[in-house]
Amino acid sequence: MTDSRHALIIANDRYTDQGLKKLRAPAQDAAALEKVLHDPQIGDFEVQVVHNASADVMRRRIQGFFNDRRRADTLLLHFSCHGLKSESGELYFAASDTEPPLLAATAVPSQFVRSCMSVTRAGRSVLFLDCCYGGAFSRGSSSVRASGDVNVLESFAKDEPVSGRGWAVITASDSMEYAFEGSRLADDSSAPRPSVFTHAVVDGLETGEADLDADGKVSLDDLYEYVYRQVQEQNPHQTPKKAADLHGELHLAHSRRGRIKIVADDSPPRLQTALKSDDVLTRQGAVLELQKRLQHTELPVAEGARQHLEEVARNDIQQIAVMASDALGKIRLAPSPDHLDFGLVPKGSAPRKQSVTMHGPPLARHCVAQPKESWLRVDPTGSGLEVHVDTAAEGRLSGDIVLKGVADESVIHVDAEVAPAYGPGRRTEPEPGPAHDSTTPPHEADGKRQTVVIGPPGAPPRPEQPPVSATRAPRTDRRAPSLAGAALALAVAAIGTLVLAMQRAVVAIVERGEEGVHGTIEDNVREYGALTPLIVCLVTGAAALVAGAVARHDLETRQEHYTRQAASSTQTLTSVAKGLAIPALVLAVLAGIAYLVGSPHW
Repeated sequence: MTDSRHALIIANDRYTDQGLKKLRAPAQDAAALEKVLHDPQIGDFEVQVVHNASADVMRRRIQGFFNDRRRADTLLLHFSCHGLKSESGELYFAASDTEPPLLAATAVPSQFVRSCMSVTRAGRSVLFLDCCYGGAFSRGSSSVRASGDVNVLESFAKDEPVSGRGWAVITASDSMEYAFEGSRLADDSSAPRPSVFTHAVVDGLETGEADLDADGKVSLDDLYEYVYRQVQEQNPHQTPKKAADLHGELHLAHSRRGRIKIVADDSPPRLQTALKSDDVLTRQGAVLELQKRLQHTELPVAEGARQHLEEVARNDIQQIAVMASDALGKIRLAPSPDHLDFGLVPKGSAPRKQSVTMHGPPLARHCVAQPKESWLRVDPTGSGLEVHVDTAAEGRLSGDIVLKGVADESVIHVDAEVAPAYGPGRRTEPEPGPAHDSTTPPHEADGKRQTVVIGPPGAPPRPEQPPVSATRAPRTDRRAPSLAGAALALAVAAIGTLVLAMQRAVVAIVERGEEGVHGTIEDNVREYGALTPLIVCLVTGAAALVAGAVARHDLETRQEHYTRQAASSTQTLTSVAKGLAIPALVLAVLAGIAYLVGSPHW
């Protein structure tokens, strides 16, 4: 996914007001949702979590989240907290310091959130509401009950977005599932726990089961349909709702689920009867028969045997379960080699090729190949795969091809370095190798990725278009982190020399005071060497700021060369270095000015 993707998760489970019941699920839900959204192979979102914040902090974080966005951005905001309805019918989201009688002052209005969504420049904004809704807090009454539907979606469907391409809201329920009774917020015994909705979202994304149309991508519609079914199954009283104004389909995540779908043939009835026999030897014989069927060239037959063997491996006694497990191990994906190194490749040369052999029976060779980088392409061969490296992109290339079979996954790692044909001080000649096949399909020449299904020997390959993760493979460039580390070291040195200069200056001043009218401050400063460390402080402090600025500039202009961890480390180190260097420089300059101005009078 090439667009910039950002998520903000707001989870409140503890409240100062005793009338608001402590919730059990938000903290755990927030952690689980953060993990699956941040996973580069699933959501690939930059995620922020706000936990048990005050209403003021919530408003600031929400508005900041929607501000300063670009049209290419996709934003996802998730609430897991109490939702409260005022007497006038307005919906509010409870903060840690919310007082039900003072909703307007101590809670976050739904219209504030809608306003932020309306004016953002982000192309698409999605709002998930996993809230327990309570009724209005009546004036002069300590008893408040649910008063019907909250009509959450109406709160967000009134205004059209000023800019951007669209918005969507999915809420766990529109109904009043909790009510105030006395000074406490009590559970309705028929109400579902608030974690049911978010758990379904996390589970659908994490397992890939939310990819209902099996296209390798989890769209907003896919996810809503999946969550709706899961929530209804767990609690028929809860009905998720959706409202949206989107142009085109919004894909929220990639699907981890393999795209291999084989309709299994049922094993013969006699074999199924033998698997259920009370006689151990009979069941062993059935497992041996399934092992033979697992090698069958007809994939539906082999898939039916595999499913039976998996059931035996889970449920039968250890002796027979081990036999079934050993048989299943023979259909695991086994690419050879699983690491391809193309070495130094001239830029613009014909795409290089290397072959990968798939071992095992037909079912083990039947897989989907998903290149994770645009410069990687895959062709099927009679024995496996042929991997191509596009030489249009210059630099060190590192990426993976994920193979997804019926039962497991495997990864082929690919490395290459594309250098200019005529580099500085040297000439890179094209390496010998087969020329680009003139029969390469047209869609290969445009640099796009290709996914193929490897079938049994003799069977024609079946091209597919599964999703390709936009995850960047980790780079080995350490320039920015190294500069950031140097900046921090220089800043620490500046602080150290400043302290040394101050110590020597104090001694010089004390000595000058004892000499009376017979001495000068210049002689004392020179004697104790106070100026040298002060000058060193100025130099190292300035150098720290320069090194930090260069590190940040390199990080911004060459983002593709750094992992997220390297980028985060660089930003942290440069921030600390700046925080140390600037005060050191300011104090050193003030000390120098004081010396220059005051020395003639001492």
